[in-house]
Order: sequence, then structure tokens, then C-alpha cells
Amino acid sequence: MNDIRIDRRALLSGAAATLAVPGAGLWQNTAWAQSSWPQGRTLKLVVPFPPAGATDVLARLVADKLGQSWGTNFVVENRAGAGGNIGTDVVAKAEPNGDTILIVSVGLATNQYLYAKLNYDPVKDLTPITMVALVPNLLVVNKDLPANNVGELIAYAKANPGKLTYGSSGVGTSVHLSGEYFQKLTGTKMVHVPYRGTAQATQDLIGGRIDLIFDNITQALPHVRAGSIRSLGITTAKRSPAAPEFAPIAETVPGFDVSSWFALFAPARTPQAIIDKIQADTKAGLADPALRAKMDTLAAEPVGNTPAELGAFLQSEMKKWGDLIKEIGAKAE
Repeated sequence: MNDIRIDRRALLSGAAATLAVPGAGLWQNTAWAQSSWPQGRTLKLVVPFPPAGATDVLARLVADKLGQSWGTNFVVENRAGAGGNIGTDVVAKAEPNGDTILIVSVGLATNQYLYAKLNYDPVKDLTPITMVALVPNLLVVNKDLPANNVGELIAYAKANPGKLTYGSSGVGTSVHLSGEYFQKLTGTKMVHVPYRGTAQATQDLIGGRIDLIFDNITQALPHVRAGSIRSLGITTAKRSPAAPEFAPIAETVPGFDVSSWFALFAPARTPQAIIDKIQADTKAGLADPALRAKMDTLAAEPVGNTPAELGAFLQSEMKKWGDLIKEIGAKAE
């Protein structure tokens, strides 16, 4: 999915106390009882995007925390390509022993509708563990656009159908789908201009070559605070603790609620005791003040929900975006 470029090195540090390993009675068979997973094993967290993006940074924060807690090596491996499909397929086909897990974003819910064929099934081939974080988008506009709030933007778009242009980081990203969802709920018509990432889109927004972007808050916020672009609202239903000055678009457009999300999954048939341990220890790690401070720099809201809750959320995202993608006929190359 869309992935923002960030300097991750300044974010990675800290230590955590070693946590107890569940007793042998929790394991599903004697092999797992004897292995005392994960002690003595090298674990892999696959990121299906290039280094230095939001997914990569969050992956390294989680791997660093869990690796220190468990006293084991936790390697982050970037397997980018095809909108996240290459890395996701690697994990879907990995041995279900807990040694290989995936951190993935909204593409897990949308790619099956965007691509003609996937080599994995996002539900049957993967097991949900926990959501790491939610990151909102900001509706940002060129400084000269004659709209000072969401209501005025809707009125201007309706008075000038097809005139406004909105950029995105690519077809099917949360940045793109935010714009499509906005049009659906408001009855407006704008022209989508896809880019390979939002950096160039932001420059074109500043230069007035496009009118607006529903951009990741981490990417957009510095430009808004520098005064080079303006924000009309945030895409989440509630205000963000990292940027409480921005009102939710939902206050003007009821039902509008979009986030980039980042979650952990394992290969299907991974023993439930391993899934539960990763979830519990990730949740505990996300509560650590030092880790939360690092996530605040990304405007990321820690979550740490249960596997069942993440599974239900994935189904809801598939329904929400699948219906919209079919309606607009979006396809990824």
C-alpha cells in the first residue's frame, strides 16, 4: 500500500525486560513443547515494501522490542513489489512454525480486487495476530484553492464537476481510496492523478499542478505546519492525538472514516499458542512509553487488538473497499 519515506535510524533504540515463555501445556503438540519457542531461534518479520517507509519503520520498532523481550534475533526482511503481493506471498507459503511473520497494510484487504490474480488467499493462507497501529490521512489542498473548510470544498466541487484534481501514491492505496470514498459520500466528481509515491504529488500540490491530496499525516503534516499547503480535515472519525487541531471530515460528511493500518499476520496453521504469545507481547510492547513516543513521531496510534478483532476488521475492510473498487472499476498494473 502507500508507504511514506521516513528516516528510521533515529527512532530505533531502547530495551525491555525478558518476558516469561508460556508453559508446555499451552502448546498444541509435543514438538512445540520441546522447542520452547522462540528461544534459540532466528525469527523473520517480512515487510512487503521498500526500506524507510512507514511499514518498515513500524516493523523495526516491533521487531526490536520483541527481539529484546524474547532474547532472540528478530530480522526484518524487505520483500517489496506488486503492491505488497510479493512479500505477502512469501509469508503465506512459509512454514507455519512462528519463525516467519508479516507486517502488512490496507493492501491485504484491497489487492484481491485490484489485481487480476493473486498467488495467495488473504483469509485462507494467513492468520491474524494483532494490529500494530492506525495512521490517519489529512485532506490537504493547495493554498490558493477557494475553499476554507470541507463544506466549502464540497460546494466548489459540485459547482465545478470534473475540474478539481486529487493526487495519490498509486491506484488502490488508502490515499487514492480516500478520494474515491469522499466522492461517493458527497456526490462530487474529481479527477484522480496517480503518482509513484506521494513525494512528487506533494510537490505538485505545492506548485498548484493538482488541487488536493488525502495524504498520510506523517508526510503531509510538516508541509501544513510550514504553511506551504493547507489542511481542511482529518480522515479518521475522531481527532488525532498527534494533531488535534484538525477536525474530522466526518463532522461534515457522516460516515467518512479512513485510516492506513499496519498489522501482523502469520502463515495459516501456525499454532494458536504462538499467535497468542506474539499478540500478548506485542500489545505489552506497544504500551511501553518509550515505544509510544517513537510512534508519536509517525502520528501512529498503537492498537494491539486480539486476533479475532483483527480478523473481523479485515473482513470489514474487504467489504468496504471491495464494493468501492468494483464500483469504480479500479485496476492495478
